[in-house]
Amino acid sequence: MASSSSSKHRRSYDVFLSFRGTDVRNYFLGHLYTALDQSGINSYMDNEDLKKGEQISPALMEAIEESQIAIVVFSKDYASSPWCLEEVAKIMECKEQRGLMVFPVFYKVEPREVRGQRQGYAEAMAKHEVKFGEDSEKVKRWKKALLDVGSMSGWHFMDGGISYIHTKAGACGMLPAPFNIYKRTITKVSCLRLYI
Repeated sequence: MASSSSSKHRRSYDVFLSFRGTDVRNYFLGHLYTALDQSGINSYMDNEDLKKGEQISPALMEAIEESQIAIVVFSKDYASSPWCLEEVAKIMECKEQRGLMVFPVFYKVEPREVRGQRQGYAEAMAKHEVKFGEDSEKVKRWKKALLDVGSMSGWHFMDGGISYIHTKAGACGMLPAPFNIYKRTITKVSCLRLYI
């Protein structure tokens, strides 16, 4: 019994990155992942783009469960992907049940588009309602997750012109915005500062 209980709360990753690959993988996300890595922050970034009809892997869900922090990078086409929506719903489930810390990043989208499912997010959700049914529990879960994460305080990048990402890991007190991530470890507290 003890082993199954401890495995439920095992933390293999400091950060889980949720993103829509076609929107951010080669530019923004690459800089963010490198900054995290150079700070010694162990991040999970799925390198596989799921093809239409493929199921999200159990390993991906486990990676969310085994992370201390989730960074959700909302971008133009994030909501068009059922897999991204499954990720964000799982992230919110882990936030409620396991204390997962969640930090949204709004990349070339307004936070109100995400939380209110407006513009491109409205179009994407309408397509999901047609496919899965307007009253589908799945779609309701996705909408709630978008509302909840979209209502959180996060970081907003509209112009896409990130001049540089600078990181610094070490002992943290109160650090200024815009971006503080605290690693919950027994031996130390580290932080990441992301500047634009």
